[in-house]
Amino acid sequence: MNTTHRTGPAAARTRRGARRAAVAALTALCATVPLGPPPAWAAPSPTAPAVGPTPVDFSVVVDASASIGKDALAREAEAAALIGQGEISDRSRAGVIGFGSAEKEGQQPVREVCPPTVVDAAGRQRISDCARRLTDRASAGLGPGTDFPAALTQALTRLRENGTEGAAKVIFLLTDGKLNVEDSPAYGADPAARRQEGEKRLREVLDRARREHVQIWPLGFGKGIDKKALQQMADGGYRNGCAELPGARPRPEVVDGAADVDRALQGAFAAARCARVEQGTSGKPPGELEVTIPPIATDGSITVTKRDPRVTAAYYDPKGRKVPLQGESDGSRFEVSGQDGPVEALRVKDPLPGKWRVKLSAPEGHRDQPATVRAIWQGVLRSSVTLEPSAPRPGEDVVVRMRLQTRRGVVITDPGQLAGVRAAAQLSGDGFEPVDVPLRDDGEGPDERAGDVLYGATVTVPKTATGALRLAGAIAAPGVTGDRRPYDTRVSSGPAPVAAGVTLEGHDVHPGGSVGGKLVARNNDSRPHTLRLGLADQSTAAALRIAPATVTVAPGAQQPVPFTVSFGDGAPPGDAGGRITVTDRTDGGREVGSAFLTVTVTPAPTWWDRWWWAAVGGAGLLLAATAVIAIRIWYGGVQGSLQGLVLELRREGSTLGELKVRGARTKTFCFAVDNPSSPRPGLRRRDVRAAQSYRLQRKGDGLRLRVPRGGEQPVPRGAPVSLDHDLELFVRGGRGPGRERTGRQRRPGTAPGPRNTPGRFTGRFGRGGTGTPDGRGGQGPAGDGGGRRSGPAGPGGSGGAGGSAGYDSAF
Repeated sequence: MNTTHRTGPAAARTRRGARRAAVAALTALCATVPLGPPPAWAAPSPTAPAVGPTPVDFSVVVDASASIGKDALAREAEAAALIGQGEISDRSRAGVIGFGSAEKEGQQPVREVCPPTVVDAAGRQRISDCARRLTDRASAGLGPGTDFPAALTQALTRLRENGTEGAAKVIFLLTDGKLNVEDSPAYGADPAARRQEGEKRLREVLDRARREHVQIWPLGFGKGIDKKALQQMADGGYRNGCAELPGARPRPEVVDGAADVDRALQGAFAAARCARVEQGTSGKPPGELEVTIPPIATDGSITVTKRDPRVTAAYYDPKGRKVPLQGESDGSRFEVSGQDGPVEALRVKDPLPGKWRVKLSAPEGHRDQPATVRAIWQGVLRSSVTLEPSAPRPGEDVVVRMRLQTRRGVVITDPGQLAGVRAAAQLSGDGFEPVDVPLRDDGEGPDERAGDVLYGATVTVPKTATGALRLAGAIAAPGVTGDRRPYDTRVSSGPAPVAAGVTLEGHDVHPGGSVGGKLVARNNDSRPHTLRLGLADQSTAAALRIAPATVTVAPGAQQPVPFTVSFGDGAPPGDAGGRITVTDRTDGGREVGSAFLTVTVTPAPTWWDRWWWAAVGGAGLLLAATAVIAIRIWYGGVQGSLQGLVLELRREGSTLGELKVRGARTKTFCFAVDNPSSPRPGLRRRDVRAAQSYRLQRKGDGLRLRVPRGGEQPVPRGAPVSLDHDLELFVRGGRGPGRERTGRQRRPGTAPGPRNTPGRFTGRFGRGGTGTPDGRGGQGPAGDGGGRRSGPAGPGGSGGAGGSAGYDSAF
């Protein structure tokens, strides 16, 4: 097999012409091959964009009746501005409506403070400004009652007018009371008739909402809440917005007070638009707030409820860099709004995953109000698919594989981020009806490993297939949507002219480094074929290159050809996204082989990693006193190590998996629970820089466990720690700080001997005697502190040093 090389301007023009021809041919093929209808659960809206979150049209309906206090009304106004600021699509529309009742001349039941507004940068600022008009009671003209039918009718009418085609429609209702139109003449002549008519009109409005596919999310606070009425309104509207996703059906929520309205409303808003909310920290300025954005997020808003407009916020990404309030930086796009209001938000497209910081500042006299940060986000994932073999025959069984990654090229490897995911593919083409292929990540069949977020399945190509084939993947999960990226090929009538296989020899690389691989191609044809190696779906930040770009395979030849994949200096750490493709340029650019790029980028080695041997060699030449000091420093470094601890995962008393801590200097041990909701969860070690992981550390005389969503809890002696999904964690084994051992577990550097041998350990450990199960010595005679023993030792060992080196010794 020979590698083809061309140089000079003529060769460059030839390559450009070949690329244009290949792109044109692929475009024509994609245009002529029908994909067929996707599965019902995975089918995107006909007008949905190829990338980015889908739009939502929503109206915030706020109870501004006389029963609402001044402070409560201010909190409602902030909550209304909050979800307007936090919306993640700039094609959504939002409106804000205040309501009361009309009981006498000059009063009105509804006041529209914000007409439907597109929530782009300018629109979000308008919503922030007009929502504050809810607090202006003097010009509102609202009566003291609670006219739900009039308020919901106004919202339904506005949502129907010039709505975004294909967008979900949602009403958020904030109230502290129940239906009260007994003093409204428009509903009848007397209170009893008015109450009956009001209930009738409310049922009619709810029927209309259901017909027009409008969700209603009620939020009640204060005293006198009619929970049954709120449930009726939630049930009466449209119920199938994100019905297949957990917690996404409209439901009422009652909070303790107006101060908690913003949290509850943003949670309801995330559920209504199939997104997720990450709760951040709170604090008064000056200070810093934190919120974590997971790797799966591709579109989000960081909202800061600061209440006082004089408070200013600066935003820092997980790398510690201050990000611009408008514009682009490091592959992300930023856009801030609401800075001069009680709520501001930074909308981020393709955010860096990890912990974000918000630095608050405020002048004197404006530092008494606590601020809160949250992040609402959604993930739009690429579903990269492959087919093995690449050109199957009709009736042949083929293996479908799919991997998920973000637009930044971040590969999703944590199954916990895809709880409830449903993955599928669809095979379509000439001569047969589309075939839906459910994909699994359970380690069965062609899926090689459960929980690695690499899906697989086997499907039979219909015997009637005659030409072009198209494979497309689709996913659905809470807060996640997927694009449908096709894999195009065609059936073969006999042995393929060229068959190719790709393997990688290395799976770890530093930025600026490279990994090697082998291409094994077999040419069954009577003429030579030129193959092109390429990269698809890779991260632009990784700056990947593959060499050689082309190889020529002689007729009847088969031999491995080495290749190299190089990574740019700015390649981000983590699993590299993309796949290696092999196309046959002699056969019209048909793909004859592919493989996912299973490479992990690790940080570049430090100076110590590179030159530790020189440092150690130099240290060996120092004086003996310096060596002794160095040894003492080293021993001090291992005190408190977690080495030897065993983490045991249980459910209902049954052990599901174990994970042992290794490394003498391991003081912080990070791990994750794979497939926590499945029957077969497991434990997996994580890097200390990984987000959304558990962290086990020693603090004082005990252990502490930090959970992914923040907060710490102690690890008690001999008792379980409760995790999500009815799981329990037991920690056992290990060696505590400063504990001496004898026999097989003696301290390094001490001579072996029987457990009852008198010596220096006797005096240090106190009493000898019969050993007890907890590892303490019995009630034998005491040592004199100088290594002597005044009486015989019991089975407990030398002066009480015997016993079990079990769980208690970890503390």
